[in-house]
Amino acid sequence: MNVAGYGVIVTGGASGLGAASAEKLAALGAKVGVVDINAEAAEAMAKKIGGVALPGDVASDAQMRAAFEKARAAHGPCRVLLNCAGVGVAKRVVSREGAMPLAEFERVIRINLIGSFNMMRLAGEEMSTAEPLANGERGVIISTSSVAAFEGQIGQAAYAASKGGIAALTLPVARELASFGIRVLTIAPGLFLTPLLHALPEDVQKSLGASIPFPRRLGAPEEFASLVAHMVENTFLNGETVRLDGALRLPPK
Repeated sequence: MNVAGYGVIVTGGASGLGAASAEKLAALGAKVGVVDINAEAAEAMAKKIGGVALPGDVASDAQMRAAFEKARAAHGPCRVLLNCAGVGVAKRVVSREGAMPLAEFERVIRINLIGSFNMMRLAGEEMSTAEPLANGERGVIISTSSVAAFEGQIGQAAYAASKGGIAALTLPVARELASFGIRVLTIAPGLFLTPLLHALPEDVQKSLGASIPFPRRLGAPEEFASLVAHMVENTFLNGETVRLDGALRLPPK
């Protein structure tokens, strides 16, 4: 699909991988809706790329229905959804303080997994009624998993479960939405230089980068955005979770 002139929604679009992707898609001519829990950041990014800010909670039915309505009024039907919104928590299932608080596990699952599914179902509903493009395609849904879905480390139980769920959703949803001409894909990134890692000391960043076989550095958000753009453009990519990690395999801790 050529995104020029079409509506795109990016969750977590005000920072990190989402921001880089929103900028990339806007540069390709897409009309981008920026979803972010941080309303001020969403407004700033939307202004930067000539899009529309859609502040809200990705796991809220009402808030995201309103976001789709606002984006549709401004840009027409959503043709591409990119799920980048997410959170993490470093917490052992059982630590010296006792069992992990259930509320912390629920929060990660709610935002990462339920939030991604919420956006997938709403985007799928909207795309299914849009006019098909020349090749019969109606839209593309791309979500963000993680290498932790496959090699979750100690302390990553909640995060790995949420990201594993996203990877597991990919094929069944792709099979279901294929009848509408909607493709469904997932990216599982490794270690990327996002705001979270930017906050770490430089020597720690270098150490993390050195753990990657090749290239021996942290991934750049622009590289994630480039894969997003390719997935949108390559019509034969469907139902797949693609690792983007420089051949990294996470150790137990």
